Amino acid sequence: MNPITVFITIACGAVGAGLGAIGHVYLGIPFVIAAIIIASALKMANTWEKFVILRAGKLRGVKGPGLFLIIPVIDHVVAVIDERIQTTAFSAEEALTKDTVPVNVDAIIFWFVHDAQKAALNITNYREAIDRVSQTSLREMIGSSMLSALLSERTAADELLRGEIGRKTADWGISVKSVEIRDVAIPVALQDAMSRQAQAEREKQARVILGSAEAAIAGKFVEAAMTYADHPAALQLRAMNIIYETTKERGATILIPTAMVDSMNPVVALALAGQETAPKKENGPVPLSNRTQ
Repeated sequence: MNPITVFITIACGAVGAGLGAIGHVYLGIPFVIAAIIIASALKMANTWEKFVILRAGKLRGVKGPGLFLIIPVIDHVVAVIDERIQTTAFSAEEALTKDTVPVNVDAIIFWFVHDAQKAALNITNYREAIDRVSQTSLREMIGSSMLSALLSERTAADELLRGEIGRKTADWGISVKSVEIRDVAIPVALQDAMSRQAQAEREKQARVILGSAEAAIAGKFVEAAMTYADHPAALQLRAMNIIYETTKERGATILIPTAMVDSMNPVVALALAGQETAPKKENGPVPLSNRTQ
């Protein structure tokens, strides 16, 4: 009973009792009867509620929100429907995917009643029904999906579930706002196998990247070898620079064959460099030092 009905009922009953106490029994009786009628006839529905009313077993209508009257004894409120968005958690345990992998899936559905009359008259218990339909649809979706798709394509699975459940519950006056899969649990042994597979894929990718790097480095070495073949002096200067960089380490002892030392004689290197630059000088301008002479 709502607060307004309670207040009016108490007020009428108090007036009737007061009149009876002072000796006006016949005047008090109508107030007592009015209190009883108001208590059973005056109803109030909140803004999110709908009252489904039957009159002598037939549908009279759906009332609410606000205050309304019914005829006691003849009218009967068979259901009070909450039209706010509601949530229902459901799950499927040991359900087999399309590739025969057992999984445990937990999900949650957001739904609301858009037609109070259908929800009250077309099904016995719409709350229990939405839970059963959700579980059945989830198992059907798991059975038609591969494990990889179930793990990686959560959004598509959510939309598929929402459409399937909404189609089944439309005749009950229920609309499905969204479905969200919260967790997909797979066997521990399969988790280890998938981990090893992922590790193998990463190693494969690392080897491919390393091979590409080696090929690029080999190409650069080929270019350097061609450059040194055309310019022997550059090769000797490079070798001398390598030895110099090595000797910068304290306490390092380097053994170099005599033939290699002779080949890196600075005089020889400069002579070779002069032979390479001589043709360029013949075709180019005369140096300033030659002009002064």
